[in-house]
Amino acid sequence: MFRFATPWFLLLLIPCWGFLIYTLKKKKPEAIHVSSLEGLSTVPVSLGARLSLFIPWLKVAAISFMILALARPQSGEEKINVMTEGVNIILALDLSGSMRALDFKRDNQIITRLDAVKGVVADFIMERQGDRIGMVVFGSNAFTQLPLTRDYNTIAFMLDRLKIGAAGPRTAIGDAIGISLKRLKDVESASNIIILLTDGKSNAGQLSWQDAIEIAAQRKVKIHTIGVGTTGEAPFLVDGVFGQRYVYQRVEMDWDALKTIAQKTSGSFFQATDLASLEKIYKMIDGLERTKVEVEKWVEYKELYSTFLMAGLMMFLAYLILNHTRFMRIP
Repeated sequence: MFRFATPWFLLLLIPCWGFLIYTLKKKKPEAIHVSSLEGLSTVPVSLGARLSLFIPWLKVAAISFMILALARPQSGEEKINVMTEGVNIILALDLSGSMRALDFKRDNQIITRLDAVKGVVADFIMERQGDRIGMVVFGSNAFTQLPLTRDYNTIAFMLDRLKIGAAGPRTAIGDAIGISLKRLKDVESASNIIILLTDGKSNAGQLSWQDAIEIAAQRKVKIHTIGVGTTGEAPFLVDGVFGQRYVYQRVEMDWDALKTIAQKTSGSFFQATDLASLEKIYKMIDGLERTKVEVEKWVEYKELYSTFLMAGLMMFLAYLILNHTRFMRIP
């Protein structure tokens, strides 16, 4: 898109071009009086004489470009500004030590549970439109990784840098829900949800998950719960005397607790045992939580006056040089 930020300066073009027209139509006095020009009719008009007719136009064009520069021409790139109440979504992600379990595969490569979660959640984030998303991480403790925002690139950036064990080795599900509820309270919305993803059993924290879901139910906050991985023994890569090796360790999953959390808050419970099921779950949530978005277009403008000003100055300089050299007129 294109516009002039100060278009009233364009009114100066009227006297500028009016003066040119007046000058061209004005009858010039004859310098030499002769009885007849009949003998000069066959004399060809030189190229210089032809070009001299354009000198007044060059001057006016130079002034016109300077006037256009005063009017501040701008070009704009059309973007989308989403104006909507939307859905507030808190991603509550488990970073406890059990997320190191190597029971997921991507492109035939064995990966940790957290790496599997990162890829799927990143795709989910980038598919949202207009919803605010925040991030809470938890282990033995829970804290806000990112407050509610629509800056999806920043969310994906922070997600990629999550480290297992950053919040402690244990699992505080109640505290994670409590912190998530605080973040949702910061920004009002007609709809608030928490996507709680964990692979363990709540065994830490100050707030029990039972009390946390009572508060969530009172505030009408929907919690979708996702249990990642399988119960029983899972492979882990550990450091030993002779380097790294795989060992099987027992991991516990409280499926009943996750089902109860979802049921009490009108959410949904999902079980993700592999990457395909995890991707399917987030697609289902994405479909459930789609919202109507009212889109308003706006334009971010870039100043172009310097281009017009430079063109006008170059034309005016050319006019001065030509008018005082090759096309100089002596009265």
